[in-house]
Amino acid sequence: MASRKLKLKCMDGVTMEVEEMVALEWLTIKQSREDNDDDSDVVIPISITSEILLKVIEYSKKHLDTTSNSDHQNADSNLKAWDAEFVNVDVNTLYHLIMAANYLNIPCLLDLTCRRVADMITGKKVEEVRKTFNIISDYTPEEEEEMRQQYPWGFE
Repeated sequence: MASRKLKLKCMDGVTMEVEEMVALEWLTIKQSREDNDDDSDVVIPISITSEILLKVIEYSKKHLDTTSNSDHQNADSNLKAWDAEFVNVDVNTLYHLIMAANYLNIPCLLDLTCRRVADMITGKKVEEVRKTFNIISDYTPEEEEEMRQQYPWGFE
């Protein structure tokens, strides 16, 4: 028996069909379905690009498949390795995955992506973090010097 599909219209105009079982893992979509009386013909607009939605679908399918696996200990180990590779992406993609996880209300994906950001900044100096995330300082040289004096630990 074929699984039901939900239609999601991405912000770049692409309409995608997503397996209902996958999409209902996303609390935002689940709530939208409840609000629309489970009407499968409704196209749900989402504020995510199709490229990022494909990544979210990949993540969700992997996690659904793994939770249905009977060998939990081995599956959990494999999933952690898969997750680490999944978030090994460029900063722009990581940012959009965080935004998508937040928008769709997928707590485990949000935790994973935010943990990746935390790992990326741990042990780095302010200048290194700025460079990694392409952050332009809006402090004047005088203000930055004052910050360096007030909070020297942040610039070590």
